[in-house]
Amino acid sequence: MTQAQEQLSYRRNSLAMLLVYHPEDEFGYEIFKAFDSLPIPDKYDDHNISGLRIIDNSTIEGVQRRETGYYKATYGHQLTASELQANALFTEQLLNDNEVAKKMIAKWFGFEGTSVEDATFNTELIQTRGQYNATDVDVALALQTTRGVATLSDAGEELLNNTFVLVNDITYITAEQEAAAAKVAMGVIGGLLDAFSGGNSGRQLADAAGKIADSFTGFKVKTHSYLYQLEWNDSVAAIFYQFHYTATPDPVKVQAFLDDHTTYRLKYVAHEYEFDKKSVLKGQYARTELVRTICARSMDKNIVALAKQYEDFKVKTPVFQVLSNGRGKIEGYAAKIGMKEGITEGSKFQVVQQIQDPETGKTTYKYIATVKAKKGCIWDNRYNAVLEQDEGASLPYTTFVKVSGGEILPGMLLIEGKYTKVTE
Repeated sequence: MTQAQEQLSYRRNSLAMLLVYHPEDEFGYEIFKAFDSLPIPDKYDDHNISGLRIIDNSTIEGVQRRETGYYKATYGHQLTASELQANALFTEQLLNDNEVAKKMIAKWFGFEGTSVEDATFNTELIQTRGQYNATDVDVALALQTTRGVATLSDAGEELLNNTFVLVNDITYITAEQEAAAAKVAMGVIGGLLDAFSGGNSGRQLADAAGKIADSFTGFKVKTHSYLYQLEWNDSVAAIFYQFHYTATPDPVKVQAFLDDHTTYRLKYVAHEYEFDKKSVLKGQYARTELVRTICARSMDKNIVALAKQYEDFKVKTPVFQVLSNGRGKIEGYAAKIGMKEGITEGSKFQVVQQIQDPETGKTTYKYIATVKAKKGCIWDNRYNAVLEQDEGASLPYTTFVKVSGGEILPGMLLIEGKYTKVTE
């Protein structure tokens, strides 16, 4: 790998991931441990908030419907459309009641300090993730020029607006449940978003962990994933920059930010469900690693499906290398994506070039070409694929071949399917 290839950078979407934890389930704690050990997928920037990892379904109260907590997928019961909608909107309410959006914005703008008197904001993270010069996102200077306002607008559209929270509700069935065919849906009980409780119950779950069965034969998970997007538009940005943002200590603005309970919101945008009755893992696993592998692959499948159905959530990844034979003839294009991102022999991608207007600083994407994955050259980068010795696990990347279009260069971006925010 060349130094230039190592330094390929692009604007990823930002993602935080939460788990709905079911302590009443026999394997609930095992699923929690598996989830808590998994990193954010590397095609997204990690926007997890410290302490915000679980929604504990055992202590949620006051939900305005016939039961408290989440409607739950169990053996013998698939969630209905109305139950899915209720879960999705309930989670949106829970996240917004606990001001998760404000915490995500605070992370974007480096909000820090020991008190209202000395707290400040900065744009270092925006500068890094957006590949802007420091002066491009200096708020005080930017608001005084047309270019500066355009650059801040671009940062908002490209970065803040493409910030997501994915809430994963993972339940399971076992061979014993299937054989008995007798278990019915357990009563749904409440839960707690412990990140805002002031405690650390999520880290003390081991004390309450139930006895875990020795056999995981036939263990399969049901994963419902609910996707939420940070609402960031011109009106929200105007409030933030005018009344809240300050790079130097300003207790009035800081207190106004803390006291604002309505401006910053998350909105529900999509749901995906993954359950593979035929899923079988080869090899020998300790039970913790087996659950981690199954959960990781299940969530990855949902992320892929959500990216296909929701435009703003689409994954972008750079062309890593142009592949040529000994005579200099181009034979394909390498990219660091694979089966984890849902790549199959039928997968087609737009190749786009990221262009920044030198006058305004605004970013646009220009269509360059269309490529498809090459048969037999798809990288199996799923969790533990190497351990499973699956076909394609030893490849370093996926190879794509051009279907149509112009010259493709390293650093250009691949976006699966039709991406509407592209100019010809």
